[in-house]
Amino acid sequence: MSNLLIDDYPILVLPTLATEIGLNESIVLQQMHYWLKKSNHNYDGRHWIYNSFPEWQKHFPFWSVMTIKRAVYSLEKQNLLYVGNYNKAKFDKTKWYSINYEKLEGMKRPSYQNDTTSVSKRNDGVYQNDTTNTRDYTETYSERDRDDISHVFKYISNNLEIIQSPLKAQQLEEAIKDFKDNKLEIVTVATDYCKENSKGVNYLIKVLENWSKDGVS
Repeated sequence: MSNLLIDDYPILVLPTLATEIGLNESIVLQQMHYWLKKSNHNYDGRHWIYNSFPEWQKHFPFWSVMTIKRAVYSLEKQNLLYVGNYNKAKFDKTKWYSINYEKLEGMKRPSYQNDTTSVSKRNDGVYQNDTTNTRDYTETYSERDRDDISHVFKYISNNLEIIQSPLKAQQLEEAIKDFKDNKLEIVTVATDYCKENSKGVNYLIKVLENWSKDGVS
């Protein structure tokens, strides 16, 4: 039996949430939700969790501490986390976190359930019940790049096809990353072209790859 198959618990993430707030962020937020459900720390009407980043890395061994920090800071910036300090020692500056479920409720509700970041496919086309197979794009993308990609994914989801597969999402990011300052404009044109010709995301990826080879900018 392969030691690369699941005996450990999988990390489950809705692709819609990943598209909305970022893949790394959605993985961290999902795990925080899991820990909060088990937390006995109740302050100001909320459950709270706390940990050092090196300790959190034990839960995310596939990421560096810096990657985890970036994901958490991004969640803070998006107002998806409440931050507190309930340490007994005044000099202890360890942050405590609780999820802003009200903000989540205000986001677009997913149109499907029980999907996960995965690379296997059921007969009905929904992806689920596998471990995350992610690359750390936060290590190479600037904040502006991440904002551009977020807008790109929203445009594609609204006009062409909802990207449910994280593998397809990664392929799309790979196809986009070579375009510098005109990501949104180029992908918008390519998406409209695919829509007019009744093509999906797989075809869009091929179009972008070809345009990149041809030096379109």
